[in-house]
Amino acid sequence: MPLAAIDMSETDLYLNDTQAPYFKRLRDEAPVHYCPNGRFGAFWSITRYADIRAVEANPAVFSSDALFGGITIRDQPPGFTTPMFIAMDPPGHAVQRGAVAPMFARKNLDLLEVRLRECVTRILDALPIGETFDWVDQVSREVAIQMLAIMLDIPFADRSKLSAWSDMAVAVDEQAGGPSPAERQAVLLQCLGYFTDLWKTRIALPPRHDLISMLAHNPATQGMSPMTYLGNLMLLIVGGNDTTRNSITGGLLFLNDNPAQYRKLRHDPGLIGTMVPEIIRYQTPLAHMRRTARSDIMFGGEQIRKGDRVILWYVSGNRDERAIEQPDSFLIDRVKPNQHLAYGSGIHVCMGSRLAEMQLRILWEEILARWPLIEVVGAPARVPSSFIRGYQSLPVRIPARS
Repeated sequence: MPLAAIDMSETDLYLNDTQAPYFKRLRDEAPVHYCPNGRFGAFWSITRYADIRAVEANPAVFSSDALFGGITIRDQPPGFTTPMFIAMDPPGHAVQRGAVAPMFARKNLDLLEVRLRECVTRILDALPIGETFDWVDQVSREVAIQMLAIMLDIPFADRSKLSAWSDMAVAVDEQAGGPSPAERQAVLLQCLGYFTDLWKTRIALPPRHDLISMLAHNPATQGMSPMTYLGNLMLLIVGGNDTTRNSITGGLLFLNDNPAQYRKLRHDPGLIGTMVPEIIRYQTPLAHMRRTARSDIMFGGEQIRKGDRVILWYVSGNRDERAIEQPDSFLIDRVKPNQHLAYGSGIHVCMGSRLAEMQLRILWEEILARWPLIEVVGAPARVPSSFIRGYQSLPVRIPARS
């Protein structure tokens, strides 16, 4: 295949999990690669670890701002732009990000850990033994959504709405048959209405330690527009749901695909600490982030023009042998497990990373306390998206004890 014909935005590559050989070829032959006829238009692919970090270290040239296209390959629909702090440049980015930063402080995470363990215990103890069930539906989604419901302080009965809104927020990259732009906008406006009512309630009360109250009471975010509020909600919901949910699913799948690693974990549960970041690296739940060039620049020997889309392929950088030893192997005792790009880097590095790792750690502590093995008994159904690397279902079984 000619290099110019490689289109890493094609969703079938991720639906069928066949993207890896294409990324390796780009890393080796064209690490700064131009695709003139991509599914969503022309774009540059940045595929090596060091180059991705270099782009993220230069926000003055490589913009994340929603006004220039945002953070995904596909531009935001005209007339329905939802600014969010991850899709902002300095100084507005730091100001809005700071409004919710206290949620992820160590002291608050210690309090959340108690409630999270209660949720995980309740979820695991309700699982059937000796029967096939869907791990995504009954575990991954529930752990992520219940934690998110706690952080937003919404009724437990409304947690399914969070999952539906999260799925709709990332549906722009779905294949044919997904929701139309009008259907997507209608659902997201319902989400905005729900959280606008919560905002009105929280602003009338003294400040509390939930995300809505933090946004409502912080001077930096009190006056934000409804669409900016919706954008930040989508960021928090997707960040708290899709990424953790798919890492939970990926972790179980990787252990089943690598039985020697699963045996190693059973013999030494203390390896959970290094296994968790390895799961996140190996899964890379967000395949890419986009930047838009604010000016012409020579980068990696290529001329990038003002206005060009520049795609940072985390899923490729995390398999770059120039930076990571044995990158295609899943190793739960990796010496440098945190040397990955799944959280991004620079000013936009994920602020919820410690929370995500806490969820995976607690889940695996509680799993190993109950069962030596959970078997994957069928192929996963993957999400057809070049942005979210996720799973729709994964059939599993917990063997009955003899």
